[in-house]
Amino acid sequence: VQLQASGGGLVQPGGSLRLTCATSGVTPDHYATGWFRQAPGKEREGVSCITNDDGMIFYADSVKGRFTITRDNAKKTVYLQMDSLKPVDTGIYSCAAAPRLIWSQLGVPSSYHYWGQGTLVTVSS
Repeated sequence: VQLQASGGGLVQPGGSLRLTCATSGVTPDHYATGWFRQAPGKEREGVSCITNDDGMIFYADSVKGRFTITRDNAKKTVYLQMDSLKPVDTGIYSCAAAPRLIWSQLGVPSSYHYWGQGTLVTVSS
């Protein structure tokens, strides 16, 4: 299983970025793909996650209404549209995948088996 994250960069507060996670080799009929971030000196936290078949979606409270996760099953790609970005959104964003998660597991980093490399998002003026 491989995951490739891209789309990070430097953006001013209030700006937008779209992250892309391309996956390959994930074969279960039901699996989840998630975005996680880690800010300097802080633990990794779940940002947003989505399942491929039944459309369960998780958002961290801090990003609800600003971030939107979508998927393209044909391309096995998950996108994270991030709008109204704030300096507190700064961090390394990584995507991860896991088979057969239930709702309560979606936003929990330890639930995920497969991880891609991170992409840095910096929100600063």
